[in-house]
This record gives sequence, structure tokens and C-alpha cells, in this order.
Amino acid sequence: MATVSMSLSFPALSFHNLRRSKRFSGMASASANKEATSVGVRITEGEGKLPKVVLTSAQGSEAEVYLFGGCITSWKVPSGRDLLFVRPDAVFNKKKPISGGIPHCFPQFGPGPMQQHGFARNMDWSLIDSENVEGNPVVTLELKDGPYSRSMWDFGFQATYKVILNGKSISTELSITNTDNKPFSFNAALHTYFRASVTGASVRGLKGCKTLNKDPDPKNPIEGQEERDVITFPGFVDCIYLDTPDELSLDNGLGDVISIRNTNWSDAVLWNPHLQMEASYRDFVCVENAKIGTVQLDPEQTWTAKQIFSVN
Repeated sequence: MATVSMSLSFPALSFHNLRRSKRFSGMASASANKEATSVGVRITEGEGKLPKVVLTSAQGSEAEVYLFGGCITSWKVPSGRDLLFVRPDAVFNKKKPISGGIPHCFPQFGPGPMQQHGFARNMDWSLIDSENVEGNPVVTLELKDGPYSRSMWDFGFQATYKVILNGKSISTELSITNTDNKPFSFNAALHTYFRASVTGASVRGLKGCKTLNKDPDPKNPIEGQEERDVITFPGFVDCIYLDTPDELSLDNGLGDVISIRNTNWSDAVLWNPHLQMEASYRDFVCVENAKIGTVQLDPEQTWTAKQIFSVN
């Protein structure tokens, strides 16, 4: 991964110049009282002194994206309510992925030959583009193969991740390109933690979908079919839904109904750890867009998936 070490001693830095001349990497350092600023976009210091990008729309919504893991950790609507959740045990020291928000699962979902959920959530992404479209900030992050990724998965790739913030919505577009001279395959997911009251939260839109239920044995999921119109979280939940519709609805039990739309994320995952995380399970549910089936890419091919979260 190409990186540039920068000390944020502005004000000369503009996103116009950043876009055309150099990338801003998670390897850069930020000072708490110094920021790089564009219209609707700021680079500043976050938890653990890690660089983060703050997006602010003309309507007053706000999002935060850490370059470590390319992880969106906050999405606040204009009222100030944060609809995402970061676990209280989350650490910001690069020794483990950020536990909360919208972590990446790539190139592997769940357990497998490499570390849990792959390596993308454990690497520094680079900010390669920033713009403002009619008051809506847009940023693009990039991740490329390097010694760390190749130690687990020996392929050349480029991942780009576009984040668009509107007044009442946030959307992402993930693209994976094979830059190697041989084919590769992968799985992917966006492991979204939504702030919720677990006793009041519910999901609609999955009735009739094939299910792979990991309760009680994650290593031997039980195949079935979802028969409920409204899915709740009365206890431990860890279930994969295959061939899902392009829109689900989450009632977070806190007064918000969130539309979860997608393009090319063919599957979904519902998860709540219940008593396995007694300190925080009551305060979130995970509703994840995923690609559980294997994606095969030949050299120079690209796979793209989009999602958009919106509230009324």
C-alpha cells in the first residue's frame, strides 16, 4: 500500500491538491488542534490518535471514517442522533480491528484459512479523493495489497470505498479489482453495528429467504427458510440469509426506522451476541450486507456492490 507520512501543519493543504498530487494515508499523524479541511470534509485526529475523516452535509448530518480499517464509526442525522454503534470494548491501537460502526470483511467472511473476517479491517486505507456535490460530501478510500495482506492471501488487488453523506442517508460503494496476473476468489461483507434497543429492534423483508442458522453450532449451520414477517432478537442471533431482496427495514427500537437498500450484496447476516457480550448486547444489533457465495475475478476484472441507509 502506498503511503505518505504527513504532519497536519496546514493551512496550505487543500483537497484539490491532495486529490491530484498525493494520497493521505492511515500512516499519517494528526495533531489534536490541527485539521485538514475541505468543504464538508475534515481530516482530524480520532481515538488513539488515529486519523479520521469527518464528513458534514449541508443539512447537518455527520459521519466519521477511520483510515485504519476504512471503518465508518459514526453516522449522525441532523438531530444529532448517532444511528451506528461502537462497542465499549473497542480499541483504537491498530492491534485489532475497530469493534463497531461498519467494519469490512474482506477477502473472507467469518472463520477460514486466514484471520477472522480477513485483513481489510486491520490495514490502513488511503484517502484518494474528496468532493462536495450540492452540499453532500463524498470521499473515496483505497486499499492495495502489501506484505501484510500477501502473507495471508498472495494476490494483487485494489479496493476502493466511496462514502456519500446526504441529509438523511449514507451510502457506500465498494469495488474490488484484480490487479494480479492470475484469477482469485473472495467473500465480502459490511459488518454494520446499528445502535438499537435489542428488546424492541426488528427487521422486515427477509420472509421466504433461505437461512443458514449458526445457533447453536456455528461450525454446522442449520439450513432452513425464514417464515417470519418480523424478525426480532430475543436471545443469541447469528443467521445468514441467502438471495435476499434489495431492501430491508430495521426498526431500531429507539424511534428510528432505517431503510437498508443494496445493489449486488446478494445476502444478509443478522447478529446479536446476547450474553456473550453482556456489557453491550442490549444496545446494538448487526444487520450486514454480505456476499457469502464466492466471487471469482479474472485479471483486470472488477466487482462492485453498493448500499444505502436512509431514515424518514
